[in-house]
Amino acid sequence: MLFDIVRNNKRITQVFLVLITLPFAFWGVESYVRNTDSDIAVASVGGGKISQQELQAAMREQQDRMRTQLGGKVDPAVFETPQMRRAVLDSLITQRLLADQARKAKLVVGDQQLIQFIANVPSLQDNGKFSKERYEALVAAQGMSKEMFEARVRQDIAVQQLALPVTEAGIVGTVASGRWAATQIERREISELQLVPDNFTSKVKLAGDAVQKYYEANRKLFELPEQVRAEYLVLSRDALAAQAAIGDEDIKAYYKTHDARFKEAESRRASHILIRADKNAPEAEANAAKAKAEELLGQVRKAPADFAKLAKQHSQDPGSAAKGGDLDWFGRGAMVKAFEDTVFALKDGQVSDVVRSDFGFHVIRVTGIRPERIKSIDDVKTEIVAELRREIGTKKYAEAAEAFGNMVYEQSDSLKPAAEKWKLEVRQTSWIAKGGKLAPTIDSPKLSGALFSDDALKNKRNTEAVEVAPGTLVSARVLEHKPAALQPMESVRAEIEKRLIREEAASLAIKDGEEKLARLSRGEAVDVKWSPNRSVSRSQAPGLPPESIRAIFAAGTASLPAHVGVAYPGRGYALYRIASVKAGESGKDDPAARALSQKYASLIAEEEFAAWMASLRAGNPVEINKAALETKER
Repeated sequence: MLFDIVRNNKRITQVFLVLITLPFAFWGVESYVRNTDSDIAVASVGGGKISQQELQAAMREQQDRMRTQLGGKVDPAVFETPQMRRAVLDSLITQRLLADQARKAKLVVGDQQLIQFIANVPSLQDNGKFSKERYEALVAAQGMSKEMFEARVRQDIAVQQLALPVTEAGIVGTVASGRWAATQIERREISELQLVPDNFTSKVKLAGDAVQKYYEANRKLFELPEQVRAEYLVLSRDALAAQAAIGDEDIKAYYKTHDARFKEAESRRASHILIRADKNAPEAEANAAKAKAEELLGQVRKAPADFAKLAKQHSQDPGSAAKGGDLDWFGRGAMVKAFEDTVFALKDGQVSDVVRSDFGFHVIRVTGIRPERIKSIDDVKTEIVAELRREIGTKKYAEAAEAFGNMVYEQSDSLKPAAEKWKLEVRQTSWIAKGGKLAPTIDSPKLSGALFSDDALKNKRNTEAVEVAPGTLVSARVLEHKPAALQPMESVRAEIEKRLIREEAASLAIKDGEEKLARLSRGEAVDVKWSPNRSVSRSQAPGLPPESIRAIFAAGTASLPAHVGVAYPGRGYALYRIASVKAGESGKDDPAARALSQKYASLIAEEEFAAWMASLRAGNPVEINKAALETKER
């Protein structure tokens, strides 16, 4: 089944996630999301179109997902940039091309395959079994019907089936992989000298009219932007939920009707000693790993109290070895099957025989058992109250949202009527610059733009109700307004002088660095106070900018010491002295080398997939409506 294919082929999963299902992926399911004549297309792909509606839906989905992942700390302005809109559109084009190709290949996902795939999604399970309630909640949260959601999943599965043979087709040569790994492991011993602008400011002499010329040439830099101060009103699910009164009878009724939810499945605590051996490892390597595990098992049998000590000394699991092999508490579904089956078959304190998994050979000891139990109502009272409030808040918000928008529009000279109706507090902002940010809880480019509209500035009317986050509407009203103004030159003279001096000092630093490098390269003696030597590699060079790493490893080392320099406009110059080079060795038994070889294979797979996508795009006409792409949702 596909679920097993995707689960067992890590390369295809990684490549697919990177190149297809980007975090803002929104599958255009033509069967359910149809273009209309009134919905302008932002792009055409083959014989179909991507509508403004689909693009906006993708933008909102990405914003919602990032807000959830980052705990609400998302700058909405990120999603208003042309670059983000184009990135989302490119993702939709890629998805449409893949969906079209899957149809041409006649890839069909049967009902049974779909059912099994959905049933095996961990987040849709409760105590290891498929939960209809969780499934329905997920579909509802997506704003889709079940039919549309399942059509989306079918398309997702079909495209993964399509992509698998492409990414698996790349042949990774042992020699090429080894050479690439060796370059990554290679280390160079360096010392450095930073020539910073602060050390050159005393040498800078500005011309008498330099400040005046800079001011005249850069007047826009010294304009104070247009500003407003406003009052605002927030209608949110959370605010309405907080008003809800939850009684003991409500809590008892919820507990009684959701008893299965509060069932705590059996969990166990275990420790293990792992001797690594990939599931596809050569027989000799696997036998050696197994023999080592059996040897350690023998030592454990003789001295059970030494288990943690032996795990620290010999276990090859970096996550648990330092803790004596402890894996903490876990339930079913958290570990690979062979490991889990063994743990749940053992008694407390019992040690297993050697167990083989995809990771290698384990010696396992169970260190605790928590039997299945039903949490008491006292244990879950806080959780129930929060859930009831959430449900009430969601319902009240759905009922109030349209009425709130109508009221702030119809009674546009004040926010007080809406505040009194929904028992909300009218708050005030500090001064807000045009194009600037509002307070984090209400920040929205759309709301900010509305505050600077003619209707808000000249007529002092409420803005429309703007959704600044899912379940949060805000209307605001301008209290004071300051037009844009140019600051007098004398008020910014010190700032300009400081800027000009720093720029000239940075240029002097770069000039001095280039002169020193030229002399060092000719073999001349230069008075340089180098930092202490340190060893760096391409992937392990703390504190070094990427430009410096590239220069250091691009430098010829036929004659040592070698010298390189990197100019950083506005920041100065960095000189590096390469004292020695240690060539990388990529032996097959080196874990770091193996990891690099796997990374190289993933890079090859990504290149194969990218090349295939380029051929698909070349063979299918793609046209982008730039005017429509730049048009934001109103």
